[in-house]
Amino acid sequence: MSRSKSVAIIGCGWLGKPLFVELQKSFCVECFSRENTLDESSFWQSDIIIIAIHTKDNYLSTLQKIATLTNSTSDIILMSSTSVYKEFDEDIDESAIITKGSLIKEAEDLLLAQRERVLILRLGGLMGSDRVAGVWKSATAFSDGFVNYIHRDDVIAIVNKMLHAGVNSGIYNLVAPKHPTRAEIHQKNSKKHEREMGTFDGFSRRRVSSKKTIDELGYDFLYPNPLEFWD
Repeated sequence: MSRSKSVAIIGCGWLGKPLFVELQKSFCVECFSRENTLDESSFWQSDIIIIAIHTKDNYLSTLQKIATLTNSTSDIILMSSTSVYKEFDEDIDESAIITKGSLIKEAEDLLLAQRERVLILRLGGLMGSDRVAGVWKSATAFSDGFVNYIHRDDVIAIVNKMLHAGVNSGIYNLVAPKHPTRAEIHQKNSKKHEREMGTFDGFSRRRVSSKKTIDELGYDFLYPNPLEFWD
């Protein structure tokens, strides 16, 4: 892919800002806040639009505007979520038939219905850096179960690899291939950071597979095991 390709990221937050920094090494990238996007004509003309915004504040209407006003030749990448699989309590992959509605599923369907080239990336729980499971939240009671986490650096590396490979459509799970339990991670991190261990109830057996991402991209995770995200 040529360096002349323009990339616009909407959402310059915890994920969008470091993604912007990395993609700048190979592409012409601009990063827009949710508030100023509508006033920037260059955003609508970008070759690739990456949507990395929170689902609050008129999320669906924002996506509708992006789908309607962006150049018809633009590729759209949506940072979605594995919470779309909330109805399942088993091993799951992208072929799952989702029957329970959610804002996340509505967002995906909205874009897929209006654009030919839409890349849906279903991100697991974003962790790494200052986001430490069992430490950064104020909650003390948790449901236990297999985690479906991904390190921020892996998200950035996968997106970068997809752009270079010209992947511009389809649905991919972005989740670390190892699935320790939440209790295991909290136990390790609470000890390391000298925090009191929370309490746990229930157990989720949902494990989201990233095999498609690994196989099709030939991708080796930088952080395959969430137990080692903060080592």
